[in-house]
Amino acid sequence: MTFKGNIRKSGNRVTTGGGRGSGGRAGGIAVGGGIGTLVLIGIVWLLGGDVQDINQILNQQPAIEQGKDQNQGERGLDHCDVSDSANKYADCRVEYTALSLDKVWGVQLPRQIGMEYVPPAVKVFKGSTGSGCGMASAATGPFYCPADQTAYFDVTFFDQLHRFGAKNAPFAQEYIIAHEFGHHLQHMQGTLSKSNYNEPGPDSAAVRLELQADCYAGVWAHFADKGADAFLQPITKQQVADAMLAAAAVGDDNIQRRSGGQVRPDLFTHGSSEQRQQAFFTGYSTGNMKACTL
Repeated sequence: MTFKGNIRKSGNRVTTGGGRGSGGRAGGIAVGGGIGTLVLIGIVWLLGGDVQDINQILNQQPAIEQGKDQNQGERGLDHCDVSDSANKYADCRVEYTALSLDKVWGVQLPRQIGMEYVPPAVKVFKGSTGSGCGMASAATGPFYCPADQTAYFDVTFFDQLHRFGAKNAPFAQEYIIAHEFGHHLQHMQGTLSKSNYNEPGPDSAAVRLELQADCYAGVWAHFADKGADAFLQPITKQQVADAMLAAAAVGDDNIQRRSGGQVRPDLFTHGSSEQRQQAFFTGYSTGNMKACTL
């Protein structure tokens, strides 16, 4: 999806550098992370990227910059002062997507379930960083840490979507950001703690919570282009179709298949491609959080 131009942010919504946790001991369980490389493979393949470069993805060494961000102290993204930058740079897209999510959920959360919205912190990094849930790197993938109520995004993960030719990589990025915000909403509602990734399966609590986060991402997309002060240009049918592809790309069955293994539903933790597509579309088509009930 494309951001409108000439919208100036007020202050810094996203920080980069510095660690919000010691990185040594986990203060909580990171949600949505741990399979970053496999998710990247799935998205590149389904969004029309160059599958000849899959081995190159697998051989990436993101740890070269390990610790770099931690030692520099937190700072804002000054080059993201105008929304036009969100159509050019991955880190700016994180910031303006976060601003759009804040706007939507600031209205819809109290309207739909009577709860005031408290925004999560958002951090972008390169290489590795400390979090309240322990150390994170590009191999972790995007994730939400309930211990410090922060969503973490390694922008090199998104940069590689462009590098390997994934079509409409910007929307795939926005979908992922909205999904992690969905986990924050679950944390606010007290349901996120029910997730147990050590007990996988097609009907597991982990799968149900991941699908609900997909559905919440769809609810955001339903409202993200509404109103004169919306951050996004009107969403097209093609972009909705691309969203469905992005959701399918991160299905457990697709990830298992593309990583060379058999499809094992008993090991599912995020849901099948079909389930993830349906969850996103349910949220998008209804705009109703109650349609996302676990």
